[in-house]
Amino acid sequence: MNIGIDHGYYAIKTRHFSFPAGISEYSHEPYTLQNTLEHGGKFFVCGTGRQPILRNKTENDNYYLLTLAAIAREIRQRGGKTECSVNIAAGLPLAGFGREKKSFREYLLRSPQPVGYRFEGIPYKVTIEDVKLFPQGYSAIALHPELIQNEPSVLLMDIGGWTVDLMRLDNGVPNASTCRSLELGMIRCIDETKEQIRRDIGLSVTDAQVERVLAGKPCSMDEDARSIIRKQGRIYTERLLSAAMESGFDLKAIPVVMLGGGAAVVKNNVNPQDGLCRVFALPDDKVNAEGFERILGQFAGRLGSG
Repeated sequence: MNIGIDHGYYAIKTRHFSFPAGISEYSHEPYTLQNTLEHGGKFFVCGTGRQPILRNKTENDNYYLLTLAAIAREIRQRGGKTECSVNIAAGLPLAGFGREKKSFREYLLRSPQPVGYRFEGIPYKVTIEDVKLFPQGYSAIALHPELIQNEPSVLLMDIGGWTVDLMRLDNGVPNASTCRSLELGMIRCIDETKEQIRRDIGLSVTDAQVERVLAGKPCSMDEDARSIIRKQGRIYTERLLSAAMESGFDLKAIPVVMLGGGAAVVKNNVNPQDGLCRVFALPDDKVNAEGFERILGQFAGRLGSG
């Protein structure tokens, strides 16, 4: 079974699931087995808020444990056997791809195999056969090639939790010299919005409330707070587009394909009459994971036919 996993700072995404990247450890079984992973004699509740930002995702076991949870969810969703072999298709930002590739692959492909664990009370015995890594953002084009058709140059903007990864495609090919990574992801937007609400009206709102209003969904919240959130969404959008311009991308000259968790927020705050940029948005935050999986399937198919 090929399973695509996008290891975000804010959320873990697979083809069918997206859940927060936070994880809490317990020495005893918690009050509920929902989202609970049992591994190495300890219990871990996966999807509890978000974890502290790590410069290197291999610094601790959190992303490995979240990977095991993601695999279990996909096996169950696809009706697979709980004792099986999987190939993981994951991604890294193109700007640091060569530097991080070896260590991240080894991190996910650790010994011993198979890996025995329980998720939500169900035992799993999974052999991770291989880990293939692909560039984030670019992989999404595997699902939506129509976005770059007839466009000689396109800017890919992957708006994640902590970073916004920029990459220009020329005639469908990544231009490596144009790769940039800005620390302007949605975590920055949400934290600054919450702080502005505290300063202005004294309310302490949650990440989930801010996310819902930014996404344009209904929420029973103080109207003044909603107004501040919408205003901050616009400020964040203008700041992000300005940073992209400062990085050497003329957003009025080339179209922008936005993806990742923040794509819908930015798209909601860009109007055609603004003249800020031409946006094609892929608001589904699972598009990277699905793209990784699609490419791995095509890659394996070519090997099989060869």
